[in-house]
Amino acid sequence: MRETTGDVTRGSAPLYDTAMIRAVVFDVGECLVDETREYGTWADWLDVPRHTFAAMFGAVIAQGRDYRDTFQAFRPGFDLAAEREKRAAAGQPEHFGEEDLYPEVRDALRALRADGLWLGIAGNQTVRAGKILRDLFSTDVDLIGTSDDWGASKPDPAFFERVAAAVPARPHEILYVGDRVDNDLRPGAAAGMRTALVRRGPWATIQWDTQEAKELPTFRVESLLELPSHIAAFNERER
Repeated sequence: MRETTGDVTRGSAPLYDTAMIRAVVFDVGECLVDETREYGTWADWLDVPRHTFAAMFGAVIAQGRDYRDTFQAFRPGFDLAAEREKRAAAGQPEHFGEEDLYPEVRDALRALRADGLWLGIAGNQTVRAGKILRDLFSTDVDLIGTSDDWGASKPDPAFFERVAAAVPARPHEILYVGDRVDNDLRPGAAAGMRTALVRRGPWATIQWDTQEAKELPTFRVESLLELPSHIAAFNERER
C-alpha cells in the first residue's frame, strides 16, 4: 500500500475535467468475504440451531431493522462487543481467511488493478478484522480502513467522509461497492460517490428487487468480475 498515516492511506486528489471512475472501494462482509461461517459460529455461541438463527437474521433484515436485533431475539440485552471479547477469551475469536473470500475476489482485484484503478477496502469492521484484512490484502489494494480505525460506522456520513479524504480522487470519481442499499449505496451516493450493488448475502438478496436497489446504484452486478467491463464502458462514455 502507499504511504499511510495510522491505518489510512492518504494522497492528494488530482483535478480532472471528467467524471470518470478512477478509484474503487469495497465493503467487506458479503462483498469480499462470505460471512456464512462466521454467523454460524455466532449461532453456536448462542446455542441456537443455525437454521433458526439464519431465519431470524433474514426476518430482521426484511423488516428493515438493525441486524444486531437478531441476537436480542435469542438473548435480550446481548452486547455484541462484550460477547466478542468473551469469545476471544474462550479461544473462539472472530476469524475469516482466504477460504472465506468469494471465489472471484482475487481475479477481480487483479483485473481492476491492471486497468489502472486505485483500489481500497473500507467497511464496518473491528480492529481485529482490520488486521486480518491487512494480512490478506496489503499487497492488492492502496487503502484498508475500518470503522474501528476511523471512529465512524456506516451509514454515518462521517465514514464516507473518511473514505473520500483517504482516496486520491474526487467523490464522484470513486465507486463504492457493497451488498446493502441502506449501509452502502444510500450513504455512498449521498456522499457524491458512484455505487455498485453486488447480489449476494442476505441483504442484497432481500433488497435486490426494491425500487431503490434498481434505481440508485450506478451498476448492479452478480459478480465482482463484471466491474472491469462496466467501469471501462462508463469511462469511455465520460471521455
